[in-house]
Parts: sequence; structure tokens; C-alpha cells
Amino acid sequence: MRRVYSLYSTSVGKKYTMAVSGAIFVVFVIVHMFGNLKVYLGPEAFNHYAEGLREFGAPFLGHEWFLWVFRVGLLAFLLIHTVAAWQTSRQSWAARGQKYKKQEKLVFHYASRTMRWGGVALLLFVVYHILHLTTGTLHPDFIPGDAYHNFVTGFRSLPVVAVYFAAMIALGLHLYHGTWSAFQTMGLDGPRIKRWREPVALGVALLVVLVNLSFPVAVYTGILQ
Repeated sequence: MRRVYSLYSTSVGKKYTMAVSGAIFVVFVIVHMFGNLKVYLGPEAFNHYAEGLREFGAPFLGHEWFLWVFRVGLLAFLLIHTVAAWQTSRQSWAARGQKYKKQEKLVFHYASRTMRWGGVALLLFVVYHILHLTTGTLHPDFIPGDAYHNFVTGFRSLPVVAVYFAAMIALGLHLYHGTWSAFQTMGLDGPRIKRWREPVALGVALLVVLVNLSFPVAVYTGILQ
């Protein structure tokens, strides 16, 4: 345990922590996205998919136990990712010196700034997303067990759609810069990989953003109802 903390206390350790926790989040986002595509197959298919997730691990696990363990774990990884990013940023500022700090206050690097605040925004959005479509706490027309109804009616509110669009834009920027940086952090920066690093990062970001934004658009255009 002491070795793990010693590694984490270094800037390299924090960057590896960010890369690993970020990779776990990216995998979840992509799997979650493909799962949500089942909504286009209709209420029966989507509700069957949602019920399968709620009963995953039965009879060894209780109703929704797996999902809640997974959700708490995801939030923990996101929190670790955010804290590591904040601490890395603080260390970078301290290492650059006071004169450089004053210059940087005038001209922030855009990607770094969006990563820092975008990560916090995404953490808050995940909490909101759970309260909205999972527990129904923030959903005025929530019906327990009817995932399709909750999904579609949840996107009939313009403020909710606005929040969702903003979150997806933040997610896209985070995925693009994070995927690009993860290649470098993990030492995958050879000549051949460098050529594909940016297209892969851009492709992942665009795929996730466009597919996820298709859901509220489909609701508003009547494709999903």
C-alpha cells in the first residue's frame, strides 16, 4: 500500500492514475451508449434490456445490487480522476515558477482549462443523470420499471435537453483531449502511433457525442414517442 501511495505522490503516478481511471470511464461510456441504442428497437426491447441489467447476478446478487455497486464504483473512479487532475495541475503550476504563472493567467491553454472544469462538470452530470433517469428523484413523470417511458419523457423537457447537450459537448472535449493524452502518458507515442493518435481521439469523441445527442433529437422529432 505504501508503494502505491509513493507512486501516486509523483506526477508520473498521478498521470497514470488519470489514464487508467479515464480509460475505465471511456469503456463505460461506449458500452452504455451501445446499450442505449436499444431504445430504437422499441419499448419491449429496451425494457427487457434494462430489466436484464437490474437482475444481473441473480440469484447470488439482489435486485439492482450489481448496478448500484457499478454506479458507486464509477463515481469513485471519476472522483479519483478529478482529484488526480487537480493535483497534477497544482504541481505543474508550482514547478513553472511565479513569473510563468502570471503569464499563464493571461493566456490559459484551452484544452487544459476545459479538461479541468469539464471533469468537474461531468462528475456533477453523472450524479444528476442518476437522480434523473435511475432513481427518478428529478423526473416528474417517473414510472419505476418502465425504462423506455422514463427515457423518452425525460427528454421532453427543454431545460433537461439543454443540460444534456452541454454535458455531451463537455464529454466530447474531454474524450478527445483525454484519449490523445492517454496515448502519450502510457508511452504510446511512436511515429506510427502518433499518426493515428489524433484521428482515433477525434473519432471516439465524435461517435459518443453524435450517438448520445441523437436520443433527445429523436424524441423531439417524434421518432421516439
